Amino acid sequence: MIFVDTCILIDYSKEKLHIEENKFNTFCINSIVHLEFLAGALNKRELKKLNKILAKCQLLDTDQDIMNLSVNLLNQYKLSHGMGIYDAIIASTCLIYDLPLWTHNKKDFKFLDIELV
Repeated sequence: MIFVDTCILIDYSKEKLHIEENKFNTFCINSIVHLEFLAGALNKRELKKLNKILAKCQLLDTDQDIMNLSVNLLNQYKLSHGMGIYDAIIASTCLIYDLPLWTHNKKDFKFLDIELV
C-alpha cells in the first residue's frame, strides 16, 4: 500500500500524471486528502469526476492515535520546519500505518522517518 498525497491526485485529475488503473488498488488516503481534493472542484461535473477518482482509493481511519501523533509533530516541527496541520495529519497517518508517501512536496516531509516516493 502507498499513501497518496493530494498533489498526486490533482495532477492525475488534470491529466498531468498518468497512473495505470490497476495501480489504484494499492493507493490509500485519509480524510484530509479526501477533503483537500474535493475542495478543488469548480463545478458539479468536476466534483463527480473527483469523487470517481477517490472511490478508487482505500480510505484509512484518522483515529485518536493519529491525532495525538499529529499534535506531537506540530509541537516538534511547526516552528523549526513550518509544518502545517494537514501535513502533520498526513505524516502521522503514514507513520501509524507504516506506509510510504507519494508526494511532490518532499520538502514538507523529508525530515521525518517516512519513505518518500
